[in-house]
Amino acid sequence: MQNPYKLKIESFYRNNKRMPSYSEMMKIFGFKSKNAVFRVVEKLISMGFVAKDNLGRLIPSDSFGEVPLLGSVKAGFPSTAEEVEDSMNLKDFLVKDTEKTYILEVDGDSMIDAHIEEGDMVIVEKTNTAKEGDIVIAEVDGEFTMKYLRKSKSGSKMWLEPANKNYKLIYPENSMNIVAIVKAVIRKY
Repeated sequence: MQNPYKLKIESFYRNNKRMPSYSEMMKIFGFKSKNAVFRVVEKLISMGFVAKDNLGRLIPSDSFGEVPLLGSVKAGFPSTAEEVEDSMNLKDFLVKDTEKTYILEVDGDSMIDAHIEEGDMVIVEKTNTAKEGDIVIAEVDGEFTMKYLRKSKSGSKMWLEPANKNYKLIYPENSMNIVAIVKAVIRKY
């Protein structure tokens, strides 16, 4: 079961992009004293939900913002659902190396057959190398695009392939540099 105080702090953090003060926590928890807030904060720290920095200020912990992982659901025929009490940090799941990772918004429909649509967000990891078949962000003749990377059998020639039959293969005239590899797609409904 989710801790209601943790949920309220996370909601405040999402809306304000900062942790609440003790006075603000008094209001959001409905408490009449800072001492009550202090006890809740100490409990949240002991549970690993929040932490304090070297100046004693409240900061998000590594588990901050975790989403409950309830199990799996069949996408075929209906079946009984099994609930598993666990949680998952989406950042840890989607981002392996924060130093090399960034998010781009998709503009265009050349990758729709790869289930990447206009308006989606792609999580990409900076690199200058990629394997045959990777979806890459590449600079081709001075312009950036996202496509499948294709290589000749010898590996000496590279080109880009869209995932939409209405678009042509892209062969570089002068240069092609791999900038990043697509690691995940995020779509909000």
